[in-house]
Amino acid sequence: MSIGGIDTSRIEAMVAQLRAAAAQATPGAGAASPVEQTTSRVSFESLLKSSLDQVNEVQQQSSALAQRFAMGDSTVSLSDAMISLQKSSISFQQTVQVRNKLVAAYQEIMNMGV
Repeated sequence: MSIGGIDTSRIEAMVAQLRAAAAQATPGAGAASPVEQTTSRVSFESLLKSSLDQVNEVQQQSSALAQRFAMGDSTVSLSDAMISLQKSSISFQQTVQVRNKLVAAYQEIMNMGV
């Protein structure tokens, strides 16, 4: 569905990814019922750290794969290395965009009159 040029399915997919990351960040979240999961609190710090760790892991894996290809490892194809590098680039760009939105929101809050 598209509302005013905004694709809501992409937003819903992003929210689902954030919920999945939050479930991974909290121990024992898999054992809770869906009602308990929606009412439990997840700290912003742990969610942010988990996301940054995932981006870091993807970048390290792609760098290692590209290095293996450059060293002549016959088990790594050029397409695998390039796809991995593109995935890490996209995840980093996404992280930068989230950071930009957070900074903009912080600046807007700081400029509010009390």
